[in-house]
Amino acid sequence: MTSILTSSSAVSLNAAEVTLGSHDGSRTFLLLHGGGGPRTMTGFADLLAQQTHSRVLLPTHPGFAGTARPVELDSARRLAATYVELIERLDLADVTVIGNSFGGWLAAEIALLGCPSVSEVVIVDGVGIDVSGHDVKDLRGLSAAEVATFSWHDPSKAPVPTTTAAGPSPDLLALLGYAPTGMTDPTLLGRLNEVELGVHVIWGDSDRIVDPEYGRAFAGAIPGATFTVLERTGHLPQLETPDQLLSVVRDLTMRAGGRHADTRSASSRTPI
Repeated sequence: MTSILTSSSAVSLNAAEVTLGSHDGSRTFLLLHGGGGPRTMTGFADLLAQQTHSRVLLPTHPGFAGTARPVELDSARRLAATYVELIERLDLADVTVIGNSFGGWLAAEIALLGCPSVSEVVIVDGVGIDVSGHDVKDLRGLSAAEVATFSWHDPSKAPVPTTTAAGPSPDLLALLGYAPTGMTDPTLLGRLNEVELGVHVIWGDSDRIVDPEYGRAFAGAIPGATFTVLERTGHLPQLETPDQLLSVVRDLTMRAGGRHADTRSASSRTPI
């Protein structure tokens, strides 16, 4: 798909300069990518903008795609605070944050910050919590092709890696700058009971990086959160089954009298 990105700019914040892609529209979605970099979200950003006529913002986490990361920006919590600053700097309101993988961790941290401009959060195959018996797959040292075998329901449909070099991709190395000791924060699971926003957790049934029971634990730790399983989908629904993901997101974010409609999607949706 050719991107319909309408603008791209750099926004200078206290912690870092953030490269921000934007699709024009009225309602606002903030999309947060994972360790695969912003390219894993670009197609879904286009689809979301086309189908909902919304404003869709897709920042590049500092350090990804060749951008600079200040040394003090060294954790998910600090990056989440930077995105809250971005939301406030842009004077946004009624923002829906959607984060995949590491972006899901960021979305959870943003929910915990209680920004009044954020109305809801969608966590898609997120990482960040410790769940006994359901560890996050350690991707350090794996090539892009090897990562795909754990990320996709059908790895043969994964995009061909842009490089055949051995070892992790530059974006995966950038990810380690925010989580040098691993893809979890031992305190996050216990802190999630403080979330006061509407949160929905969406998970691929074939995710082999963080399995669906990990996702169920994520949702179960958040008051009032719901949990949806996407069939024949791995760790990257926005790439593997984008229409299915979009259908669930649209269902979840319908407005009725200023509140979210609680309608049921065709996917398996379970209140926690």
